[in-house]
Amino acid sequence: MRLLRSTDLALRILMRLAVSTEDTPATRKVAEDMGVPYTHAAKVVAELQHLGLVDARRGRGGGLALTERGRTASVGAIVRTFEGDDEVVECEGATPCPLRSDCRLRGALRRAQEAFYGFLDPITLDQIVTDPTGPVLLGISTRPSEAPLS
Repeated sequence: MRLLRSTDLALRILMRLAVSTEDTPATRKVAEDMGVPYTHAAKVVAELQHLGLVDARRGRGGGLALTERGRTASVGAIVRTFEGDDEVVECEGATPCPLRSDCRLRGALRRAQEAFYGFLDPITLDQIVTDPTGPVLLGISTRPSEAPLS
């Protein structure tokens, strides 16, 4: 199973905000720090704001801040929200699988998917940014200064 790019980015943005030393970094700054296009980061931030996990303010003095709900959010719930309710395999689709009526694979994969989410459900964002992850995240958000010219 592979997470969607937007799911991965949502988790990384939330983790970045959880350890932010800045009051409210701008979406553009977070996108730059994460090495992703601004437009993609902006879409993910809009969804995180809609979910109540991030407070986003525009203009001077604006920026992104993690809400209390964001700090205590279940990683499993966040992943479920971004991944959607699709099954791991597509049995019905445009070309239905001829085995779909008597196949046990679909059910087994669905149970494995639920086990994956179930494992992530009790883990909160605050828990995944404790040491050693927190300091590494802080390092991502600071660009090394250029060497002085001699």
